[in-house]
Amino acid sequence: MNIFRKLSLLLILFSIGGKLAWAQKQPNVLWILTDDQRFDSIEAFNKMLTGKKESKLGYVESPQVDRLTEMGTTFINTYCQAQACAPSRASMHYGRYTFRSGIYEFEYHNNNAEHCRPTLPEQMVDLGYQTMHVGKLGVRVKTVENGKVKPHKIYQTDIDFRVTQDQGLTDWGKNWRREVDGEKLEEPRALEFLVEADGTVIYMDEKLEQDKPAYEGTMEKMAEKYDLLRHYVPRNGGTFQKKMVLSGVSSQPAGKTRDGFYASVFVDYLKNADQEFKVGQQSYEGVDSSKPLFAHIGFDFPHTPVLPPADYRERFQKKKYRIPSFDKSEFDNMPAQLKKQVKAGYSDHFTEEEKQKMVQDYYAFCAYGDDLIGQAADAFIDYSEQNQQEWMIVFVCGDHGWKLNEHGAVSKFSSWKVDAHNPIVVVSSDKKAYPAGKVVRDFTEFVDVAPTVLAAGGADLNAAKYDYLDGLNLAEVAASEVATRDYVIAESHSVTGPRAFIRTKDYVFSMQTRPHKKRGQDMEWALNASYKDLDPALYHMPSDPEEVNNLAFSKAHQEVAEKFKEKLISIIFGDQRVEVDWGKKADGTKVYRSNFAPGSHDRKLTL
Repeated sequence: MNIFRKLSLLLILFSIGGKLAWAQKQPNVLWILTDDQRFDSIEAFNKMLTGKKESKLGYVESPQVDRLTEMGTTFINTYCQAQACAPSRASMHYGRYTFRSGIYEFEYHNNNAEHCRPTLPEQMVDLGYQTMHVGKLGVRVKTVENGKVKPHKIYQTDIDFRVTQDQGLTDWGKNWRREVDGEKLEEPRALEFLVEADGTVIYMDEKLEQDKPAYEGTMEKMAEKYDLLRHYVPRNGGTFQKKMVLSGVSSQPAGKTRDGFYASVFVDYLKNADQEFKVGQQSYEGVDSSKPLFAHIGFDFPHTPVLPPADYRERFQKKKYRIPSFDKSEFDNMPAQLKKQVKAGYSDHFTEEEKQKMVQDYYAFCAYGDDLIGQAADAFIDYSEQNQQEWMIVFVCGDHGWKLNEHGAVSKFSSWKVDAHNPIVVVSSDKKAYPAGKVVRDFTEFVDVAPTVLAAGGADLNAAKYDYLDGLNLAEVAASEVATRDYVIAESHSVTGPRAFIRTKDYVFSMQTRPHKKRGQDMEWALNASYKDLDPALYHMPSDPEEVNNLAFSKAHQEVAEKFKEKLISIIFGDQRVEVDWGKKADGTKVYRSNFAPGSHDRKLTL
């Protein structure tokens, strides 16, 4: 260890009666986020919501997250702010709704626009924390310096998925390549690949098969070898093959997959305190034991490709699942925007065997990931307690959900509950703040993650520098120190096109918010659009929990629908709305605003 770091540690640690006492009061924080994970993949969540440990589809397995719920507090009615990866992750990292950050889908954005504020990890550095990330991030922030757009790292130590891919530490990958086997490609492009157990890298790409005879038939061979089911849709009397892998088996054993390496890299980071360690051939500094730690693990599971290790897959293939049914009458009564998503992710034409494999492998992948979550959590708690440091774990179950033939489709992007409901568990050494086994049923949202972590780190959320935050401190929600929400809101533009929802205990109302995605144009379109042009959907949860019967045009529900419409428009467009034309190079900084109903988002709604 460096002599100066030793001296700094000696200044912090001191002996009392032969025992070490730690001067650090700020807790170490571990934020774990999974990708595309349904809430019903967790036994404990199912018990809280339905009284049964199984999903409505069947068997699930989650002993590690179940243990976290026993150790801490579960916010069971948490909803995400956008049903797509990038805007959802941005809402957590910024603590802002999409309509306040101006990040609505997968656009790259810069931090130079006048409304921008620092991300959560950058704010934690200001509080004295060291920050570390491993795995998937999905926050596409850049910066502009001297007129040039440059990458902008928001974590001090960033070991992202590209590092593990480039080092061959994965089972599946997709990365840009300029050459293959020493030969230049006609044009650089992203190539999908598998890393087999012996380290052999197998590229899978249709154009590569056309250009290089040696690769002819590779995709078919790999599909057969690893039992890959790719998404396909009916087209012109036949089928159109898509690239999304919904089922298959990993080319690597448990622990050696990309998610397995995220967990082991994090464990190595903690084990190698105050010294270097390697990820493949690349060196990184281990945790600095003299500072509080804010760490973020972005797991890829159960995002496609759905490739559980063989032992997990074999076990779950013994289970028989109840596949969600789909009726044509639901589709006929569905809003046009949601029809668009169903068509893009249509799956009801799959054979019964294909549907079973798709569901079996999804839940098997979740079960495998659950074990990795346990490994990371245990290592983090052990490190904190060995150093006599306070600690806190924030587990977010998916950046959004995932359909498994609900509404006849797979994928996400919709306002339906299966895509938007994502509980949070907070476990802390401070049991007063987050009591063991407590279940909070008040509405909570993804924008609550940033203020929760900042408050734990010592931030005064009443200070002007934090007045941009849209969320609540979950510790105060758990202690009933803040007024409860009557509703949750979200807006996303991916796949369906611009669409927002407002959800209460009994209803969810969604509608189209814009006629296009041209930022800064027609921002108040919804104010003047006809009800029909808003493409509305209204579902009554007590009588229709699966959200199948659209009541938006039911005469008996017109008064309710109108109240929802007015409230949602006032919030989404009238209360500090921001849009930015970020530009293809992410160099745009001009902010467009709409603020005709300030204060509309008061979290109160009386029907």
